[in-house]
Formats: sequence, C-alpha cells, structure tokens
Amino acid sequence: MRMSNLFVQTLREFPSDAEVISHKLLVRAGYIRKLSNGIYNYLPLMWRVIKKVENIVREEMDRAGAQELLMPFVQPAELWMESGRWDVYGKELMRLKDRHNREMCLGPTHEEVITSIGREGIRSYKQLPVNLYQIQSKFRDEIRPRFGLLRGREFIMKDAYSFDADEKGLEKSYEIMAQAYTKIFERCGLETKMVQSDSGAIGGSVSHEFMVLVNEDSENNAGENDVFYCTKCGYSANSNHAVSNLNPVETDGKFKKPEIIDTPNTHTIEELSDFLKIPQSVICKCLIYVIDGKFVAALIRGDRTIEETKLMNAFCGNEIRIARNDEIEEIMNASSFNAQIGFIGPKGLKNVEIIADETVKDLKNFVIGCNQTDKHLVGTNWGVDVELPSKITDIRLVEENDKCIDCGSNLKVTKGIEVGNIFQLGTKYSKAMNATFTDKDGQEKPFIMGCYGIGITRTAAAAVERHHDEWGIKWPLSIAPFTVIVVPVSDQDEQQMSVAEDIYNKLLNENVEVLIDDRAERAGVKLKDADLIGIPYRITVGKTIKDNLVEFKTRETGETITISPDEAVNKIIEITKK
Repeated sequence: MRMSNLFVQTLREFPSDAEVISHKLLVRAGYIRKLSNGIYNYLPLMWRVIKKVENIVREEMDRAGAQELLMPFVQPAELWMESGRWDVYGKELMRLKDRHNREMCLGPTHEEVITSIGREGIRSYKQLPVNLYQIQSKFRDEIRPRFGLLRGREFIMKDAYSFDADEKGLEKSYEIMAQAYTKIFERCGLETKMVQSDSGAIGGSVSHEFMVLVNEDSENNAGENDVFYCTKCGYSANSNHAVSNLNPVETDGKFKKPEIIDTPNTHTIEELSDFLKIPQSVICKCLIYVIDGKFVAALIRGDRTIEETKLMNAFCGNEIRIARNDEIEEIMNASSFNAQIGFIGPKGLKNVEIIADETVKDLKNFVIGCNQTDKHLVGTNWGVDVELPSKITDIRLVEENDKCIDCGSNLKVTKGIEVGNIFQLGTKYSKAMNATFTDKDGQEKPFIMGCYGIGITRTAAAAVERHHDEWGIKWPLSIAPFTVIVVPVSDQDEQQMSVAEDIYNKLLNENVEVLIDDRAERAGVKLKDADLIGIPYRITVGKTIKDNLVEFKTRETGETITISPDEAVNKIIEITKK
C-alpha cells in the first residue's frame, strides 16, 4: 500500500474530548473517527487491526473445537421475556419497535438467541458437548460512554456459548476456553491476568475476567477496574468480587454507657472521628442506597468502604445508586425523624431494608447515628441499644494490604482493563427458556451452559494502552496494520526513490504487508507519521544510500541499525516467517 493512496489523516493535536491515551492516539493517528457519542467509524488502518485480532480469535477458537456462526444483531423481545431479562436488564438495552409494533432490541449480548438455537438443534446427549461462537457488533446504551473504544456504545465482540450434559462437562469446557483465551491474548501481544469477577447481568455461579494490567501513571492509566492480587499464592480478583481477611484494628469504643451526645457539624466519618478523638473503626456508618427503586440502609465499619456491586448482588438487584437528598428527606418524614446526611442510623427507619457488612458484628461500645442532626449515640451495643440486622454479608471493598484469604500475605492492587470474560452459566437460561435434551436414561434435562466473551475492539485499544510512547503507537507485530513502512527521505532524489521502490516491490513479492511513504512531504513529517501510526519496523532510505546503506528501526525498542537494502529486505522476511 502506498501512503499517497492510503485513506488516512493524521492530526497534529489530540482530540479535546479524549481522556485516555488509546483514544487520543487512535484518533490522532487516523484509525478512528467519532460519529456519535460512543459510536466510531473504523477507518482502513483500524479495520486492518481489527481483522488481525479477529483472525487470531478465530484460529484459537477453532483449534479449541468451537464452531462459528452468526446471530442477528436485532433480537425479538419475546426471547428476552422468556429469560426474564426484558424488564430487568436496565437502560443499556436499546429497545425499539418495528413497523408492526413488535418490540425488539439491539443485541447487547446473545444468551437468549443462542439458547433458542440450542433447544431447537440439540435433542440428545449424544450431540454434546457443543461450543458455538460468533464475532458480531453489539450495542449497549451506556449512560456515559468514555475512553473511546474501551467503553463505547457500539463495539465488536466475540461471544461463545457451550452446551454440556452435566457440571463436569461444563468445567472441562470452561477450562478449554480459559486456555484458549490465554493463547489469544498472548498472540495479540498482551499479558493478561485471569481474575475472579462478578457475573453481573450475564449471570452464573462462577466467572473470571482477563485483565490487561496498566501503568500506574496518571496519563496512561485507563484501567476501569481495581485488581487485587497476591504475589505469593497467585490469588487475584476484580474489586467487585475480591475478598480478604482484615488487619487487626480497635473495635471497642470503650464508652462507658449508651448516651446521645452533641456532635455538631460532623457530616463525615473523618469529621466525627476527629471531633470525638476516636478511631474510625469504632464508628458504624449508615449509608442509604436505592436498589431497583427500593431504599436500602447499608451498615459498615467507619474505616471501610462499601462495594456497590456486592451490595446490589446481596439483593439480586440490577441497578444501584446512592440516595438523593430529597429521598433521604422522604425516609426521614416516613420515620418521623428530621436528620441530615451524616447523622442517620438504622433504628426506627421505615420503608427501608437494612443490611450490615460483616465488619460491624464485632463492634462494642461503638458510635452510630441516632437520626437527630448534630447528634450521635455513643456506647452502642448490638441487641441492647440497636438490633443487629438479620441480613449480614460481605459488602466491603477490599483495600491494599488487607490479608489474602488463601495464604495471609498482604494483597496488592493495580488497575486493569477487561478484555475477556468467561462465565459458568449453569441452567440460568436453559431452565427459564425450557431448553432441554434427552440424557442417556431418556430423561429430559436442561442444558448446562457456559458463556465466553472477548472484546475485539477493546483488545485493540488495550494493546495501544500497553504499547505506546510519547511519539505514538507501537503495535505488536501480530496485530499491526502493516509489518514495515519504507520511507524515502526525499521524493526528489532519484536514487532514494528507486531503492525504496525496489525494497517495496521485493517485500510485496514475498507477501509482506508493506507500506511505502511516497508522498511529496518533508522527511520530518514522514518519520513522525510513521512513529505515530506505529508500524513495527521502518526502513528509511536517505543520504547513506550512496554507500548502499539504509536505516532499519524497530518501533517497539527504538533500536536503529544501518544495513544494506538487501539485508533489510531479508531481515523483514525472516521476521515475518517466525
């Protein structure tokens, strides 16, 4: 391909609405252009990268025994009603009606469709196991799409679904997919960590995410999730699923008797702790949430933070948010109280479900809100002054240096970008949709299913997050749009152009994906564009060609050597055959 013919426009500046480096570089280097909020055009360079990722995915999925199909992007509401998700999936589901007034949706995922395929096409245990996959566009109407291709509304995804006769079969299918995923991401030039995770709207009892760990510096950190991990035993989990053992802290407030005391202007745990000169760990804080339209009061030790996904899952919820001031006022009125935020406690609350984190069980003589502004109850004890809620579970966010539950070592935390996930769905969809097969005893049983997703466009963006420098992208060779770019320094120098063309044609004849910058541009512009676009290798034909030498640069390392044109050609051919 010739740069003079390539449909690409590089920009001098980063786009103003881009927050992370992959978004900035993919726009500036001419890979993508925004069409609407969270929706992008994939321009020729980007499409070449996407196809490379897709081909790697296809090869490894086929090698793992999966079979490719293609399911519709638009799905009928009837299937979602069968599974029970039509009314609970949330506003991310783009609902619409066709000309016959039939309800439809744009597919954010395909569990319902694949389950309908399975129940129609698989009748006997003799046909199992089966693993079907597709590479398809998806649409999720995110409220705040951010980070370019890392969280868009429309995106390309590979999703696979396994059908097995029993749990043992599912576990085997799950392991096969986990191994295939590791190979896929390795081939894409990405080191990933497989971490325990929450199943979310997909459902299922067991799930893992494949995370690309990102740099900790503020400019490059596009990680959407905290990943907690143990360097000693290998435990790792997304923050929404992570558990830990706590370090010892003071849990006895040592107040001699229960008493309501004045605590003016102590709206936060920090202010209350400073005012009373007590550790935050002897305070029980009460936060009001709204989960699927219902009020929930969550209790947790004052020095810890609530993990909202865990809290939502404790109520089998689909949407969660912190209560607004007017909703707090509504609760106070219904309970005949008049307390502001910061002074709320669980005792006497009406129309509110109460849940406690496990950290509050050991509190003694502690401090808690008493539903009176500027006042708290000190010397509180469960079962005497306040009843311990019947619903107690882990709703706590793990923190760095908490103890690993497996080996007791200190946990570390880093940021991660999710590029893949795998779920053991079990019978969640097959039971709901009556998708059954006949087992060897002639009994009708629901399929045991698994679900396995890879974000194709997210994987490409994650590669940019991991492989770039101040000059531009550094694509891994396996997914780069071209292997090498040939740059003649001066288009007016006949010898430079002749040698560059000769190198270009020789590489074309060897089926190397080669780009030649034949534009009538300054050398500086060409070299900067080559670095920005991120082609793995560059052969620069300049003044040294008079001595039969060209410059050979490796983009990833920045290493530059001077060799003959034939050596440069042979070096590229050798690289592509590895």
